[in-house]
Amino acid sequence: RLREGKVYVSDQAARALEKFFRKGNLTALREIALRRTAERVEDQMLHYMRTQSIPGPWPAGDRIMVCISSHPLGERLVRVGRRLADDLNAEWFVVFVETPGHLHMPAQNRLRIQQNLHLAEELGAKVVHITSESVPEAVIDFARRHNITKIVAGKPFRPRWFELLRGTVIDQIIRGSGSIDVYVVSEGSESAHQPAPGLLSDAVTPHKPFSRYLGSLGLVLLATIIGFPLNAILAPTNLVMLYLVAVVLSAVFLGRGPAILASFVSVLAFDFFFIDPRLTFTVYDTQYILTFIGLLIVGVIISNSAAILRDQMDALRRKEQQTRALNELSRELTAAISLDQVLNTVIQHVSEMFSREAVILLPESGRLAVKASTAGFTLNETEFAVADWAFKHGKETGRGTTTLPAATIRTFPLRTARETVGVLGTKPLDLQDFLTGEQRFMMEGVVNLAAIAIERASFAEKAAQAEMLRKTEKLQTALLNSISHELRTPLATITGVLTSLEESEMAQPENQFDAATRLELIRSATQQAGRLNHLVGNLLDMTRLEAGAMKLNREPVDLQDLVATVKGQVAGESYPHKLTVEIPGHLPLINMDAVLIAQVLINLLDNASKYSTPGDPITITARTAGKQVEVAVKDCGMGIPPEDLDRIFDKFYRVQRQEATAGTGLGLSICRGIVEAHGGRIWAENNPGNGVTVTFTLPAPEREGQQHG
Repeated sequence: RLREGKVYVSDQAARALEKFFRKGNLTALREIALRRTAERVEDQMLHYMRTQSIPGPWPAGDRIMVCISSHPLGERLVRVGRRLADDLNAEWFVVFVETPGHLHMPAQNRLRIQQNLHLAEELGAKVVHITSESVPEAVIDFARRHNITKIVAGKPFRPRWFELLRGTVIDQIIRGSGSIDVYVVSEGSESAHQPAPGLLSDAVTPHKPFSRYLGSLGLVLLATIIGFPLNAILAPTNLVMLYLVAVVLSAVFLGRGPAILASFVSVLAFDFFFIDPRLTFTVYDTQYILTFIGLLIVGVIISNSAAILRDQMDALRRKEQQTRALNELSRELTAAISLDQVLNTVIQHVSEMFSREAVILLPESGRLAVKASTAGFTLNETEFAVADWAFKHGKETGRGTTTLPAATIRTFPLRTARETVGVLGTKPLDLQDFLTGEQRFMMEGVVNLAAIAIERASFAEKAAQAEMLRKTEKLQTALLNSISHELRTPLATITGVLTSLEESEMAQPENQFDAATRLELIRSATQQAGRLNHLVGNLLDMTRLEAGAMKLNREPVDLQDLVATVKGQVAGESYPHKLTVEIPGHLPLINMDAVLIAQVLINLLDNASKYSTPGDPITITARTAGKQVEVAVKDCGMGIPPEDLDRIFDKFYRVQRQEATAGTGLGLSICRGIVEAHGGRIWAENNPGNGVTVTFTLPAPEREGQQHG
């Protein structure tokens, strides 16, 4: 098809045959296609098994599951599973089952679990964390649901009597495995006699403070004390219930170990104090032996059941707290608008949820920079290097991992589907405090939420910047159009006048302009030249204001004289309005730059003239207001929409009107810059009838009594 030109045209087909469609590339593409097809078929088979409730496994292809716990044999199991997966070219899982008893696991064991899980991820396994009451049931259930064909598990050394008494987890897995192959990796002889927590044990015996056992003995003593007055009215067998209550209370509030101790001590106390002969352990009536055995068995069963229920409630409570914390974090991140809000929210929640100091680093100018952290938490050069490695390689690094484990911090790359957007670093208050399995997977949830929120906030900022750039470009285009129009109009008039005068001078005497016509043309050119000079002056003033190059030449100025001068410049014969000045004679001299304030008044008068009907009056007023002098320019024009009153002083902003009015939108912005440079303020307000009043203030002199005489 390629040679026939059905894929590319002839020239492109020749290049494609030479550079891309070679045998090696086609073979690689075929392998990728077959692998993808196999994965898709496997997904379809799993879906069919679930919908049809087929228990499995269906050994269409090998899938391997490695079961680990906190036992030192876990690392060896992971490596054995990797070699087996490579030999069989099979997908493999590493599963850790956490039971309620793992809550009190020593920090060293938690660290070992994290290192083994991290090693499994690096070797390409899919790591799965399961919370369950029974390890064998969880393992078998996962294997059947995921069509596992081979299970790799370890068998640590145990005394024979211990295995006969309690059994082993691996035996239970083998019994329930059915057609699933189970590979047992035994513990090496070098560690056979070292005490270690049981591999895949369904509970880790937590350390119980001695006070809990004293508490269980206290409950048995309390039951005995209560039993003394009741012994006269109740049969001895009924007093057994008091001790059962003590056993239940011990199991619920103190744990399994204290409850079992309470069971044994209850039997002894019941025999010693309430069974004849009393105050001895001798039993004459052999029927009570069955009572003792029943009390002991029931007490042990109740203690185990109550302890399991207590552990389940603790596990549910922790799950509920974790879910609530993640929901709250998700809600706050959704409500966060800016990137700073997102970062501070993540730092706050990580610190509260994990009791750790936290820091977030984001790329900036080609390197990582700290953007948010808990108060007082800083990174040294080594910790920066750890974070940089995590960012570049996209893997967890630092304490509790197999990469740079000597570091004091642990870093988590903030990865999204697109890229790594940053790094989250955590440092426990106690360096021996390692994350548990639940905490690690909860941290993964926090990291994923944080990464998505940071990416969203970054996109929002980029979108805002793009929108601002678009508006700026639009504004620049409008400005160039406006300025070009404002420049072109007076230049065209001046050019037309000069051209007409030139043609008149070159014409015959009878065709030349008379003196009145020439004077009218010259006045028109002069007026347009003044307009052009005013526009260029505004542009230069705006440039100086933005650059901070405008310096004030303050000196005491009589406001009446200044306004009179401005009136003389503006209100000539061609000025189409009646200009009225209402300034009292007792105003003090004001320290100002007379030239710049005159420019403010000229701009305000020019603006009032543009938006007023010819012949309407314009008034300039002034009065003292506390420690300031207010100067106002009032017109009787068309007014300003209320929503635009605060925006008319923005640079290049012009009120949208049906009538086109000349201007660039710079005059009022320049007025605001000059007035604020003097320490005053400027604002506009509509008059009750019609028109607008623009008012600005100037600081009055500190010394009173200096008045114009």
